[in-house]
Amino acid sequence: MTEVNKPPRIGGWTRFVTARPRLSLLAALVLTVLAVLAGSGVADRLGSGGWEDPGAESTYATRALEGEFPDSQPNLLLLVDSGGASVDDAAVAAEASRLATRLAGEKGVTGVGSYWQSKSPALRAKDGHEALIAARITGDEKAMGETLDRIAPSYRGTHGPVEVRVGGIVAVRHEMQTIIKEDLTRAEMIALPITLVLLVMVFGSAIAALLPLGIGIVAILGTNAVLGGLAEFTDVSIFAMNLTTALGLGLAVDYALFIVRRFREELSTGAEPLTAVATTLRTAGRTVLFSALTVAVSLAAMLVFPQYFLRSFAYAGIAVVLLAAAAALILLPAALVLLGNRVNSLDLRRLFRRGGRPKAAGAADGEEGTAWARTATLVMRRAPFFAVATTAVLVLLGLPFLGVKFGTADDRQLPSSAESHVVQQHIRDGFPGSPGGGLEVLAEGRATPAQYAGYKERIAALPEVVRVDGPLVKGDSAYFTVVPKGEAVDDAAQRLVGDLREVKAPFDTKVTGTAAVLVDSKHAIAGQLPLAGAFIVIVTLLLVFLLTGSVLIPIQAVVLNALSLTAMFGAVVWIFQDGHLSGLLGFTSPGSIETTLPVLMFCVAFGLSMDYGVFLLSRIKEEYDRTGDHDRAVRLGLQRTGGLITAAAVILAVVMVAIGTSRVTNTKMLGLGIALAVLMDAMVVRSLLVPAIMRLTGRATWWAPAPLRRFHDRFGLSEGEAAAEPEGERERDKVAAHG
Repeated sequence: MTEVNKPPRIGGWTRFVTARPRLSLLAALVLTVLAVLAGSGVADRLGSGGWEDPGAESTYATRALEGEFPDSQPNLLLLVDSGGASVDDAAVAAEASRLATRLAGEKGVTGVGSYWQSKSPALRAKDGHEALIAARITGDEKAMGETLDRIAPSYRGTHGPVEVRVGGIVAVRHEMQTIIKEDLTRAEMIALPITLVLLVMVFGSAIAALLPLGIGIVAILGTNAVLGGLAEFTDVSIFAMNLTTALGLGLAVDYALFIVRRFREELSTGAEPLTAVATTLRTAGRTVLFSALTVAVSLAAMLVFPQYFLRSFAYAGIAVVLLAAAAALILLPAALVLLGNRVNSLDLRRLFRRGGRPKAAGAADGEEGTAWARTATLVMRRAPFFAVATTAVLVLLGLPFLGVKFGTADDRQLPSSAESHVVQQHIRDGFPGSPGGGLEVLAEGRATPAQYAGYKERIAALPEVVRVDGPLVKGDSAYFTVVPKGEAVDDAAQRLVGDLREVKAPFDTKVTGTAAVLVDSKHAIAGQLPLAGAFIVIVTLLLVFLLTGSVLIPIQAVVLNALSLTAMFGAVVWIFQDGHLSGLLGFTSPGSIETTLPVLMFCVAFGLSMDYGVFLLSRIKEEYDRTGDHDRAVRLGLQRTGGLITAAAVILAVVMVAIGTSRVTNTKMLGLGIALAVLMDAMVVRSLLVPAIMRLTGRATWWAPAPLRRFHDRFGLSEGEAAAEPEGERERDKVAAHG
């Protein structure tokens, strides 16, 4: 019996969202305007750090040193270039000393020191033509940025016989924040028009194409307002805004594509707009709800980590997912009821057809579906080959990740022309030591000079130590500076952190410095990783079971989703760690991957993969409930969603590539890596591996023990009209499962 012959079934949710569609859209417009006001200038309220564990030993020591010994933690460096003269030249020394004295008098600046004051060899370049003035800008991240903006222009540039460049941690972070804001605006200007063109190509109708874009804009603006509110109470990373744009557009397009496509499909059968909306919400609407929940679960896992960099992505991701789903399930149905058949208006594709003849809505879908049906038939006919070959290729692509090296985010995240990057690169290449490159040991508790001297001898005897400076004593506290051999964060420096923490002392000691922060960050992530992984797996298994009623499908979904991410992780190491394609993509490889990035990329990409997985499985389940024919259900499921999933993946990949045009390496890595992951998932895993595996598992795919089947019958949600299989089908399931 077709939909037009059935009495309309208008559920409570449909009545709620379509009762006053004009009022709903007007309220949404008002709320969007308020969100614009609440979220304006949000980027200025966000931070650019958050990679360290706030409860770690190194964090405690850093804060204590900042309070007691600000000279030990310089975050502002002025690189003084004397040109052809020596930095010890009288005129150069006089001008540099004048600049240092002037800097010491600036409001918000403390702990000013320079080569010309201390004659420290660590502050003088090996060629004698450059030297450093070091200082600390006080306050929180916003205050430090404001101070830097105020003072930097008056120091940068030519001063008599010297040329000055501004660097240091505060300059790196401030420049990173500025570049991210500029890059995000450019990414939006790239992604929005291309997304609109692709949507027109998918739908044909300009009206239908504008609906997903509108949902995405609502989700992005709403999430910016949420981030602005959260920034008043907790630290939020500016990097999260990139995820807001990407997921806001990507998921809104996914959800709206699925709903609009199903609505047009129902209209093509002759259904009235209200009936078509009711059927769409009962089927595609439930899929969107489950999809949003699975994506939100993956992102929520980042809340278990202490670093606010990761937590910020959870805040932004959960907000944008829920807003995108809410807009798709509330605003979109209201708009569709008002539009009715006019959703197919302004068919722009006919301009490019021979003779300009219009094509019936759904005709192109039918041609596309035939191609996907042939693909499904081919894959299922040769299921063992496709299952083994696809798995082998994905594993092979992920092998480079076995050589991953973890590091910290530094100035090399910035383009090579960035001033703060130039300063730090000069220091790395030309100076014998860096004011921020060593390790600091904080000693707390009253001690005698002899005790300090004995402790200094013990740490100086460690094999990875070049020299030990200090102690500098103030009351019951003191600190030592330990200069390690090699790079500041290499394996030897990380081992040295552990060795220093094991050296016995007659007072309490805490070790900090770049390598110590990295060691503590890795420890914090490793400690919480099992909890995050277990949370994602358990909740995902439960959600997919509630959707399908199967025991095997949830396990397949988790395993195949994880497998789909191998290419992303392999590419991240091969490109961004090892430096392949660095010239083409325009970045400087630091030789490592920032510790939090793999966690972030896994959570985001796993959630997006589940998004596509839910779309495919829900349609397969609908067909299986309707017909009881497993192979036909898999074939029809791929036939009816393959093009939709591919279109959604391509559009999301476009958005992520636009994000990947950023000049900040971590953002570039995030954008390009996730773009690769979603394309591999949609075009390889969903198109080849899923149908092959489901063909191999056969009707046993749908088996569940009787208690779990009863649980699903009572609490589960399924798409389509059939609430349950006929009893005969269940009996055949049992036979297939045991046969």
